[in-house]
Amino acid sequence: MSVHSWARNVVQDDLHDAEVQGHEPVVALRALLSEVVQRSRALRDPQELAHELQFLADNLDDDRDYAFMRP
Repeated sequence: MSVHSWARNVVQDDLHDAEVQGHEPVVALRALLSEVVQRSRALRDPQELAHELQFLADNLDDDRDYAFMRP
């Protein structure tokens, strides 16, 4: 199992547990994201982490057309 598959499964299980406890998925995901960022700050250069988060934020739109992807 790849690390990405593992992470997907962990988040799916955690969201199920949060729902059982009465937490909304959006709130649970925000809390998980916040915790991941806090723990990442302890292990990584803050600038590197900020760049990665900015890259992810800039690429949220699955339908976005990128010039480098055109034939």
